[in-house]
Amino acid sequence: MMSPDVLKSMNTEVFGDGNPFSDPSWYQSYNSPYYKESHKQLRKLFRDFVEEHLMPNVHDWDEAGVIPQEVYRMAGDTGTLALCVGRPWPEKYFGKCPWGFDPDWFHELIMYDEISRTGSGGFLWGVAGGTTIGLPPVYHHATEEVRARVMPGCLKGEKVACLAITEPTAGSDVANLKTTAKLEGDHYILNGEKKWITNGIFADYFTVACRTGKAGMGGISLLLVEKGMPGLKTRKMKCSGVWASGTTYVTFDDVKVPKGNLLGKENKGFQYIMQNFNHERFGICAMTNRFSRVCLEEALKFANKRKTFGKTLIEHPVIRWKVAEMARLVESTHAWLEWITYQLNTMNKMEAALKLGGQTALCKVQCTKVLEYCARESAQIFGGLAYTRGGQGEKVERLNREVRAMAVPGGSEEIMLDLGVRQSAKLAEMAKMLAANAAEASGDAAEQAAPKAKL
Repeated sequence: MMSPDVLKSMNTEVFGDGNPFSDPSWYQSYNSPYYKESHKQLRKLFRDFVEEHLMPNVHDWDEAGVIPQEVYRMAGDTGTLALCVGRPWPEKYFGKCPWGFDPDWFHELIMYDEISRTGSGGFLWGVAGGTTIGLPPVYHHATEEVRARVMPGCLKGEKVACLAITEPTAGSDVANLKTTAKLEGDHYILNGEKKWITNGIFADYFTVACRTGKAGMGGISLLLVEKGMPGLKTRKMKCSGVWASGTTYVTFDDVKVPKGNLLGKENKGFQYIMQNFNHERFGICAMTNRFSRVCLEEALKFANKRKTFGKTLIEHPVIRWKVAEMARLVESTHAWLEWITYQLNTMNKMEAALKLGGQTALCKVQCTKVLEYCARESAQIFGGLAYTRGGQGEKVERLNREVRAMAVPGGSEEIMLDLGVRQSAKLAEMAKMLAANAAEASGDAAEQAAPKAKL
C-alpha cells in the first residue's frame, strides 16, 4: 500500500464518479495549466444543476419534443444563456455575473461540457442553440435601441432567438442564398424560405441572412425579423433526432422589416456570419466531444456489469480494444479543444478571427467524426439495448440518431476540411510576407524565398 506521505506530494483531487475516461483529465487528479478555482466553482454549479433538474427529465422532454418554459427561465436565472453569447459578459443587458467573476472562454467550455452530459442534442440545441448562434449578431451589430429591446428577454429565458441562414438550396454555400430584402422607404420587404432552422417554431426573433445587393458574398445583409410580423410563417419539421430543438421551415412573404432592424451595415452580412460561425463551431465542438465521452462512459459502465460466456464484457479483449479506441480519440480531441479555448482566451478578437477559423473548422470535423465512431462502437457494446428508446441504452440510442445533427450544421465536414486547409495555407503566406517585410525594413540581406505550397 502506498504511504500517505507519498500521496501528500501528489494531486489526488477527483471530481465526479472517477470512472476511467468519464470526465476530462483535470477532473481526475491530472494537472492542467488552464483551470483556476472559478472554473472548479462553475463546474460544480453546473454538475449539480444537471443532476437535479435535467438528467431525470431529458428523455421525456425529447420524446414530447418540447422543453418546459420554466427550464428556459432557470437557464436564464443561472446565467447559462448569458454565457452562451461569448465574450464580453453582457452586463448591460443582464446585470453583473451571478457567480462573482468575469467568465472566460474556459468557463463557457465547462458549461457546454457539463450540460452535454445529458447526451441530448435536442436539449442542448433547444435551450442554448438559438442563443448561441442567433443572439450574438444582435449583441455585436444591432443598434442600441434594438439591443435594449431584445437582449434582456433572451438572456433571461423569457424570449428565444434563432439564426436563419440555411435555405432549401443553400447551406454551407452561404454566398449564394436566395432570400431577398428590398428597401422601400423605411422598411425592407423580405421574401424567401429558410430550412432546418433551430428553435424557429418557438422563436420570438429571427436573425435572417438575406440578399440586399449584388450576387455573391458582397450583397448579403442580416435583418432581425420579429414574431408576429405579417407574412412570417413557421412549420415544424420532422427530423431523425434533436426533437426538442424545434427544427423549422420558415417562409417570408412580403414581410415588412423596419430599416432599424438591419444588423450592422448593409451588404456586410457575410462578414458577420463568418465571424459568428467561429463561436458556433466552438460550441458544437464542446457539445459533440462530451457526447462522444457519454457514449464511452455509458459503454464502459455497461461492459462492467453485462456478462457473456461466463464473464463480464470488459473481460473480453475485443471490448477493451473498443474502449481504448474510443478513449484515445476522445482524450486527444479534448486536448485540441482546450488548445483552441486557450487561444480564444489569449488573443484579441481580430487575431482570433484571423487565425482560428481554419483550426476551429478542422476541430469540428474531428469532433463529429469521433462522435460517429463512438456512437457506433458504444452501440455495438450495448447490442439491442442501443436500438431501444429509453432504458439502459437511452443516451447511446439517442446519440446514434443525432450524429448528423452535429456533423452538418455549422458547416458540413467536407466544407470544413477544405476551409481548414485553405486558411492554413493563406496564413502561412501571410507569415512569409510579414517576415520578408520585416527583414527588408531592418536592412537584412534578403534570403532566397522558400517555394510556395500551392493548394
